[in-house]
Amino acid sequence: MDFELITKQVCELSLEVGEFLKKEIHNIAPNDIEEKGKHDFVTYVDKTSEKKIVEKLSKILPEAGFITEENTTSIKGKRFQWIIDPLDGTTNYINSIPLYSTSIALLDREEIVAGVINEVNLNECFYAWKNSPAFLNESEIKVTKTNSLNNALLATGFPYYDYSRLNEYLELFKYLIENTAGIRRLGSAAVDMAWVACGRFDGFYEYGLSPWDVAAGTIIVNQAGGENSDFAGENNFIFGKEIISTNSKIHKDFNKLLLEFFV
Repeated sequence: MDFELITKQVCELSLEVGEFLKKEIHNIAPNDIEEKGKHDFVTYVDKTSEKKIVEKLSKILPEAGFITEENTTSIKGKRFQWIIDPLDGTTNYINSIPLYSTSIALLDREEIVAGVINEVNLNECFYAWKNSPAFLNESEIKVTKTNSLNNALLATGFPYYDYSRLNEYLELFKYLIENTAGIRRLGSAAVDMAWVACGRFDGFYEYGLSPWDVAAGTIIVNQAGGENSDFAGENNFIFGKEIISTNSKIHKDFNKLLLEFFV
């Protein structure tokens, strides 16, 4: 299987969808916005983008199935599954906040073998495939070499429907405010992870996530020299609804810290 060719075809598709997102952001009206869950918004742009992606991916790898945010298809593959977020950062998008992305990953049984994240506003396409370097617009990228949490700049997301661990989250948030170089919240987990991969952030953590939020980012971070785990330090970060994604130098200490608050 030529994962490099597949990845580059997905990059082209992501750029095409990105142009559609930029065009339609000026056409969104209040009655176009639906609430599919508490504080969980969707528009015709999300659904149309996903349909475009599914259609093109079906031609790139016909035997693959799909795991999608907007449930526009129910096709399942025996070996391969595409994991798709057509618009990561919908709340940003509907409020014209210029930070959102498309995230597409290819799952081979239990292994992510290709990932593409296209941050539309900066025209930045991040990608990697199995055994490749990680790239940003054809330039190789690496995670940072920051070796202490005290000097680390971190990213996170705020829970918007799952408040079961909110107290622990806020206690950890307070600790990190006092004991790191800072915390940022962008509104797109995919972009957070892409920015870990290219060295803008030293690490990212969040709970309450779905596979399409993180799947592409995991391989891009990994191939850039970083590490991913769930809060327990295990590998259930695609479907386990929580992730730590950092450079390799702070991962162990950050994981140990999260264990003190969450497990």
